[in-house]
Amino acid sequence: MMWLLIIIGGLLGFGFVVDMWYKKKGIQQIDPEENAKHVSNSERIYTESYMHNMKNDFNSHGGGF
Repeated sequence: MMWLLIIIGGLLGFGFVVDMWYKKKGIQQIDPEENAKHVSNSERIYTESYMHNMKNDFNSHGGGF
C-alpha cells in the first residue's frame, strides 16, 4: 500500500515540476482554432467520419455499461 502512495505522489510531483517549467518558459496553451487552420480536408473528413462511426457504435450497443 505504501508503494502505491509513493508512486502516485511521485507522478503528481513530476506533473507539478513539468507544469512549473512550462509556466517559467512561457509556453502558452495550444489554440484549437489556430491548429484547425493547418489540417488538410482529407484529415478533417477522416476524423469526423471516425467520430461519427464511434458515436453510432456506442448508441447501437445500448449506450453504456
